[in-house]
Parts: sequence; C-alpha cells; structure tokens
Amino acid sequence: MAEAAPARPFAPGWAARLIARPEVQRFVARVPGLRRIVRAEGAALFDLVQGFVRSQVLLALVELHLLHRLAEGPATAATLAPSAGVAPERLAVLLQAGAGVGLLKRRRGGVFALSRRGAAFLGVPGLEAMVRHHGVLYRDLADPAAFLRGDTEPELARFWPYVFGAAAVDDPDAAARYSALMADSMRLVADDTLRCVRLRGVHRLMDVGGGTGTFLAAAGGAYPGMGLALFDLPEVVAAAPPVLGRAGLSARVSIHPGSFRDDPLPGGADAISLVRVLYDHGDDTVAALLRKVYAALPPGGRVIVSEPMSGGARPDPATDVYFALYTLAMRTGRLRSAEDLRAALAAAGFGGIDARRGDRPYVTSVITARKPGAAV
Repeated sequence: MAEAAPARPFAPGWAARLIARPEVQRFVARVPGLRRIVRAEGAALFDLVQGFVRSQVLLALVELHLLHRLAEGPATAATLAPSAGVAPERLAVLLQAGAGVGLLKRRRGGVFALSRRGAAFLGVPGLEAMVRHHGVLYRDLADPAAFLRGDTEPELARFWPYVFGAAAVDDPDAAARYSALMADSMRLVADDTLRCVRLRGVHRLMDVGGGTGTFLAAAGGAYPGMGLALFDLPEVVAAAPPVLGRAGLSARVSIHPGSFRDDPLPGGADAISLVRVLYDHGDDTVAALLRKVYAALPPGGRVIVSEPMSGGARPDPATDVYFALYTLAMRTGRLRSAEDLRAALAAAGFGGIDARRGDRPYVTSVITARKPGAAV
C-alpha cells in the first residue's frame, strides 16, 4: 500500500489573500465574535485614508493661531472668525474637525475649548514650527510613486542645504532658518537623550553638528563640572554665543567652526555627541565621520549617537514612516536601525556598544560606544 502523500502546507500569503476577498469580509462582519475585530480594522484603515486631511486640520489650527486663542478661554466660531479671517460657518467646520482629532473639545451652544491634547501640543517646544514646515514635505510627496522612483526634485533638499556641506550654505537666511528650527526641536531631544545616557565622569563633551548649542546647554546644566565644546558650520555656530550666554555657559564652552566633511575634529574631549546628525547623511559620510570621531577621542573615550531609529525587523509605526520618508526627501540621509548603527560603529573601531530605546522613539533613541583602551 502506497504511503499517503504528506499534507501540503498552506502557500505563503494564503491568509492575506483569503481576508482580502470581499465575500469573506462580509461573512466575518456577521459573526458576533469577529465583528469587533472587523470594525477596528476598518477604522484603522480609514485613519490611513484620512491621514493627510487630519494633518491639514492641525496645520490650519496652527496657522490661524486658534490653539493659542482657545488657550485663553472657550469661544465660538463666530467669536473667533474675525481674527482668523475665515467665515464663521467655514471656521465651524475646522473647529468641529479639531474636536474630532482630539485637539479641541466641543461644549454646549457651539462653544469650543482646548483639550488636554491641544494644551500638550502647545507645550512641546518647536512642534508648531515643525508643523509649519511640513508643507515642503507634503509637496514633495504629492506624487509618491514618482518620488519613490526618484523622478522628482524634492524641495526638502533645498530647505536643508547644510546636509550637502559648507559650500552649499551660501544663504544666511537658510542658515538662520535651519538654526531656529533645530534649536526649537532640540530641547525635547536633549531631555530624552540625557534620560538615556549618563555623563558622570566625562571631563569634556564635544557636540559635533551641535547647531547653536541647545544640547550642550542642557548637558552643561545637568553636569555643572563638565567642560563643553561645540563644532558645526561657521554660519551656524555664529548664532551660538547668545544661546550659551543665556544658559550661563559662555566661560565653559569652546566654539570650533568647521565642517566634519572637510575638516578634522578638534581633540581634547573624552566624549563626543552626535545628536540627530547621522540620519541626515549617507553611509559614506557617516563612516568617514565616525572614523574622525574615533581619531579625536582618547583611549576609553565615548561616542554618543542620539536620533530616531528604524525598528529594523520590527518596523516602528512612527520612525519607519515619518523619518524614513523625510530623510529620503532630503536626498542625503537615511533612517538606520540600531543594528545598522552598531555595525557602523564597530567598523570604525568602537567597542562596548550599548543601544537604548528612548521613552519616545519618535523623538530619539541612543547608542553609546567606547574607543578601546584604558581611559587617560
């Protein structure tokens, strides 16, 4: 008697193909135990479909200063319309949508108030400026298929010319725009970075690509005995003295203008931070920079890499969507996973590599590493 043939496993993707059939979805929707799952998946899908409109609702609330107005107290569309320059009936649509996305609350009589989420939005440094500049990214993604094919010229690359090196920053307004937006957003990044890493025992910290010194100001405040150094493009660090002066750090900070693409890094620091720097640049630039960091550090010196990271084998719903496409639009950088960064640090000669996922990965996560040898 012939042996029975072994059962064939289901072909890959069979479940997805089954679920995608409309008649299966109709059947599942009628089953009491599965109906809730179907509804939840349907709502999640519609959130994807309406995502752009939700973001534009937020932008309109920001541009019309409605969140700030409502922070002063509840109001109706008719009350807010004159200062917004929008007809009351149209403004009522926006306010209703703002309540729908959770930034506002609707009360009796068509009165709207700021919700806790809306108040939290106003409390995040730099978030309004980030929302305003998203118009550039949205225009770049207007034809996403052409964008991904590389058939477009992304406007975002011109918005951030510094990523192409010192020679590309020939517009003082561009440098000022970059510095202002980075300084605003960096406050949140600095707080999360310093929660992930301890700098006790560091004698001198150099922040490479540190803008106008926002991260150094936070680090210097947290570690009063630590010496500080700032390295960035000349056009950028020119605006650093007032920032560092307001933090009371002028006497503790040395400022080094230069380009890490073209110039060696100054020595003297036993820790070097790269905060939201690597993901702005391609692999060759990152490899060269890490070699320069290695050369500038003494034996036992530390490098600190802080930036949003890809989830790698477990895609992250924030970083692998927002930051991955953002860096692609910049045309120079790319989002890297912790494993990617581990490999890059090891290739530069570093050891003792430790990755720490941030409390808010969409703000930052941190990797530290050491140059082999005993600290001097």
